Amino acid sequence: MPVQSAIYNAYFGFSENPFNISPDPQFLYRSPQHEEALANLVYGVRSRRGFIVLSGEVGTGKTTMLECLRDYLDSQRIEFAFLFNSRINPDQFFEMMAYDFDLKCNRKSKTDVLFALNSLLIQQAERGRTCVLIVDEAHNLEWDVLEEIRLLGNLENRQGKLLQIILSGQPELDRKLDASNLRQLKQRIVLRCSLDPLTPDEAAAYVQTRLARAGMPNQRVFSPEILEEIHRRSRGIPRVINLLCDNLLVTAFAMEVKTTDFEMLDEVCEDLRLEWPGSNRGRVRSRYGMTEDDMPQASFPTLRE
Repeated sequence: MPVQSAIYNAYFGFSENPFNISPDPQFLYRSPQHEEALANLVYGVRSRRGFIVLSGEVGTGKTTMLECLRDYLDSQRIEFAFLFNSRINPDQFFEMMAYDFDLKCNRKSKTDVLFALNSLLIQQAERGRTCVLIVDEAHNLEWDVLEEIRLLGNLENRQGKLLQIILSGQPELDRKLDASNLRQLKQRIVLRCSLDPLTPDEAAAYVQTRLARAGMPNQRVFSPEILEEIHRRSRGIPRVINLLCDNLLVTAFAMEVKTTDFEMLDEVCEDLRLEWPGSNRGRVRSRYGMTEDDMPQASFPTLRE
């Protein structure tokens, strides 16, 4: 833990940093949409439905959701592979999958990996269990890798799919799956979950929940008005809410106070170069009395070949 965080944790009486941006399942805020998404992921795995897609904007908590799923899979002793680097080619995909499943084979040979994977899936199915492949940042996957993943969905028996495949990514993933050349994969997706930005009430409850988990059940650091403004400026994105609240706590500690105000929030937003609907960034007045938007645009000569 950074020294600065340790000091302000002691100042506010926290047992740990309440606004760490790492995907810690212990700090999962269980809003209705998060409960529904997690329930769908668990249901999809247990019922052996095959392909599941989890989508959401940057910072909405997809990776935290996957970490919760990993904890569940560990508790049920379900074999799984988690691929977090999606900028890979097919050969790297099979090698990484073999490594994470700990397959005893030549991991650089696609044929050997497929034989070893099939053997593992059959072995687990005979024990009444399944296996799970989780791919985070799946919107970055190349078309040929997505096609290889689709073909893995053919591994099944009479009881259902032998391999449950979870693709998690930004909204670009949904758009990519709508492409005509991926219609076969799209038709195999049986469950779709999405995470949206938090509402104002959810954002306030989110902050309260994290503070309570860190040791401050009855917080007075953030007033209802400040929480409402934090939601507006963060657009309801949990990761941005964490950044704002963490920096506000650091500012309050530096000023030796235990409450935050709008002046502090303005300073933090300026430091973070944060923009939100109605913000004044990009409209700073120049020494000529004009905003950047009012400044005349310079013209440049056109080069002709």
